[in-house]
Amino acid sequence: MKIAVSQLIVKFIERLGINTIFGMPGAHILPVYDALYDSKVQSVLVKHEQGAAFMAGGYARASGKIAACITTAGPGATNLVTGIANAYADKQPILVITGETSTHIFGKGGLQESSGEGGSIDQNALFQGITQYNKIIERTDYLANVLNQAAKILCAPNSGPVLLSFPFNVQNEMVDTEILEQINIPINQAHKAQEDPALSACYELLMAAKRPVIVAGYGCIQAGAQTLLTTLSETMNIPVCSSLKGKGAISEQSPLALGSLGVTSYSPAYQYLVEQSDLLILLGASFNERTSYLWDKKLLGNKKIIQVDKDYAQLEKVFQADITLCGDIKTVLQSLLNKIKVQQVQPKQFDLQTQPQTSDNTERVDNKAALQKQFPLIASFFKQLALYFPKGIQVFDDNIIFAQNFFQVSKDNRYYPNSGISSLGHAIPAAIGARFAVDKPSFVIIGDGGFQMCCMEIMTAVNYQIPVTIVMLNNATMGLIRKNQTQHYQKRFINCDFINPDYQALAASFGISYTKLSQNTDIQALFKDKALGKQTQLVEIELDKDNFPGYSSGRA
Repeated sequence: MKIAVSQLIVKFIERLGINTIFGMPGAHILPVYDALYDSKVQSVLVKHEQGAAFMAGGYARASGKIAACITTAGPGATNLVTGIANAYADKQPILVITGETSTHIFGKGGLQESSGEGGSIDQNALFQGITQYNKIIERTDYLANVLNQAAKILCAPNSGPVLLSFPFNVQNEMVDTEILEQINIPINQAHKAQEDPALSACYELLMAAKRPVIVAGYGCIQAGAQTLLTTLSETMNIPVCSSLKGKGAISEQSPLALGSLGVTSYSPAYQYLVEQSDLLILLGASFNERTSYLWDKKLLGNKKIIQVDKDYAQLEKVFQADITLCGDIKTVLQSLLNKIKVQQVQPKQFDLQTQPQTSDNTERVDNKAALQKQFPLIASFFKQLALYFPKGIQVFDDNIIFAQNFFQVSKDNRYYPNSGISSLGHAIPAAIGARFAVDKPSFVIIGDGGFQMCCMEIMTAVNYQIPVTIVMLNNATMGLIRKNQTQHYQKRFINCDFINPDYQALAASFGISYTKLSQNTDIQALFKDKALGKQTQLVEIELDKDNFPGYSSGRA
């Protein structure tokens, strides 16, 4: 039996378990769109291809499954670049399908051609550094091999974006349906860490430590290890701090939660690690610039280090550990708990209240109470968010610093900060994409600058009746730029300030509700609204452009 390549592509998408694809049609990809017409895969029309990539990224993060986006040739593909780069940095499994001009006009200057021939845009080269695999399929005789390679990468434990580009004429070619039988969809299998001899060494090091600290990263959440992590922490009285992406690995309302590490953090985590801990157990946490305070040597000095990660490339990437273990974090934690139960181990020492204040890095130990006094309205908003939604919400955050310090994330909520390559404006489309995957109230935290980069995608939410609450912090400036120009450039402000639209009128034009928070009673009224989280709405909080947190990013 014969089918068109365009139909085969859709069947391949279905076999990967993908049920939603984000994108925008164009002439060169219409055969695939026509095949989608008869498919159970929902195609979502976005307002800009960058939004499609961000939505696919949000879908992948929220679901833990393969996501997909689709565009036409030329500008359709090039508009994906930032979103796909973000997904590549975050190791998100995203299948990208693009169209291409017909092969018989390669090199002749075809409209929107990106074959790389005859001086045209070379799409392969453009995406080479931001995909784990990309291919323009010019013939069908190796199609099964290409699809197998794509599936293998998308289903791998440490995946990333895969881009397949199909010339218009190839999409219309007929192929044998037997190709489908040649495609193998791998099933992930966790590394059997309990067989690793390093586990016994981890246990011995933990037993010898007096004041161990667990640094929980996003890998803990990906592994579904929150419950086991909480059990280990409580059983052994071990405090836990997190990376920014690891917020919620344990409930941040726990007395054993130190908060998150990072240059924008006002938590006691840094000081406790430097002054008290004698063992650091890093679980799925990359020691990046933010988490490490620009690789501050005091964090790791004079202590033993255990690092566990499913990604071998992360082990000892920027520091040397006493023990490394490449494996499934959930399995590692269960094995440690089994040993602890058998041996009836005594809990460790931990008393944050009596912690001596001797750190010479006083700029790292900022006063959280002072930050709350500086931004009382925002602090109150996040307090109410945690109170009214103790579980079952997902928060996509472009702003980072306020949620990092004011939002106590429970292990039953999901917090997705602007990671990857920190693409400003990603939170709105990412939250929309996530809402297609997971039926949970979704919140966006975003500044007014980032809002204007992707706000057109609000209409995508409206068109598909996707409820998203967008909380916009309006200070009429690019806040981080203005802060840096104040701290390091003698207030020589350039290209940071701007005039905003009337956001109430803008919300009305989208057909969504609007609320402005000016005082605590406004916040209380917002959270008493039974429609909160069930409709698309814009919530505005105005800020003074010259009132910003006093931390320094270290980039003088």
